Amino acid sequence: MSTVLTGGCGCGAVRFEITAPLVAAAYCHCTRCQHRTGTAAQASAKTVDGSFRLLAGEASLGRWKPGGFDKVFCASCGSAVFAQDPADHGRVMVRMAAIDGDPGVRPQARQFVAYAAPWEPIPDDGLPRFDERLPA
Repeated sequence: MSTVLTGGCGCGAVRFEITAPLVAAAYCHCTRCQHRTGTAAQASAKTVDGSFRLLAGEASLGRWKPGGFDKVFCASCGSAVFAQDPADHGRVMVRMAAIDGDPGVRPQARQFVAYAAPWEPIPDDGLPRFDERLPA
């Protein structure tokens, strides 16, 4: 990756950059992600630890702390922006739709498919499927 990735929320209050290529990406079908996004699945990409930097909007951030990574969103427009390890803020999973342009990675698996929304069948896309969390 020769350029820095940038992104942000829907209203523009929150802006970020990612200074290293994304490591991997996956879809999550858990009910927590369904409720948080209002969709059947959400796509996130793992950043290299320490490569995510908030450029603007820290005061606009809201956090939902359900256990595990904090779910971070723009409190002004509601956009899901990233998830962050509460014990190590350098560990970030960015919401792929929050990235400007092509993130350079594609989802490689689907996790928590045992909880998939009954109203939207999982597409037959050939991606590995895991009933629970992706294996470490």
